[in-house]
Amino acid sequence: MPAQPRALIQSCMLTMAWITRSASMFLSLLLSTFVIASLVAVITVRFFDKPVGVILVRTVSAELAGAWQRYIRFAGYVVGVSGGVPVHRLGEYLEPRHPDLPTLRLTPEAWTLEIYRTVLGTLQSQAWMFFVFFVVALIAFVIVRAFELRRPKSRPPDAAS
Repeated sequence: MPAQPRALIQSCMLTMAWITRSASMFLSLLLSTFVIASLVAVITVRFFDKPVGVILVRTVSAELAGAWQRYIRFAGYVVGVSGGVPVHRLGEYLEPRHPDLPTLRLTPEAWTLEIYRTVLGTLQSQAWMFFVFFVVALIAFVIVRAFELRRPKSRPPDAAS
């Protein structure tokens, strides 16, 4: 075999090995960030589960509170994972943002930064979700309380009559 085709084959094999290693590193990063975001989301949702339940029982009927609480849990998981695993940013490890820029490399420093961003993104997105929930719950509580205060108080029957 001539030297030039052999060098071309070796170059192609090295490129394929690099792409395979790079793709497996990317998949490992994607899976790692998903697992970490899921764990952080579960911990955060469990932390807020009881206060959310108490608020829901107070503002809506007890029969509806359980269903609403399950929905808030589900929303907390979805918001947390989607905020913690930004696929568009991770895609920069596969293709550069601009054709003139090089593709980002997955170094140990990049892994550390992505894990940090995952935890922070999960917490930040869940914080906004719970903030909105608590603001709406506060408004609902004020409305419920106002109706309770307006309702005429029933007087117990007079024992002397």
